[in-house]
Amino acid sequence: METAYHYLALSGILTVLLWTPYIAGRLFVWGLPTFLTNYPEGFPKQEPETPLWMDRAKRAHLNMVETMPAFIAVVVAAGLIGDASNAGTFAQWAQIFFFARIAHAIVYILAIPALRTPVYLISWAAILVIGAQVVL
Repeated sequence: METAYHYLALSGILTVLLWTPYIAGRLFVWGLPTFLTNYPEGFPKQEPETPLWMDRAKRAHLNMVETMPAFIAVVVAAGLIGDASNAGTFAQWAQIFFFARIAHAIVYILAIPALRTPVYLISWAAILVIGAQVVL
């Protein structure tokens, strides 16, 4: 189970770091003084135009935030009530989840639509497989 917990922790770190591209972009678009004072004048009705990649970076982060509770739940449940003989399976699918989420963020930010849904579905399937191993 240590490996599954390791990838759970890495996924948490990834979740925290995924806001970085959007925030860095906002710094450059808004400028340092406006960035430091939190919002440009007239916000939110008037907002400086942002590049599409920034909007996609923000959505990639929010998607990870929305997905993490389910991943946390199944990994913790696997550790608490899962069959210890399935620890290798839990670890493998936790690793798949983590790398699929990295791929999802990259293809989302770079606007590669043909890959975005498949890599998301891989991470989604990883959650379901871990959960199924716990409850079945």
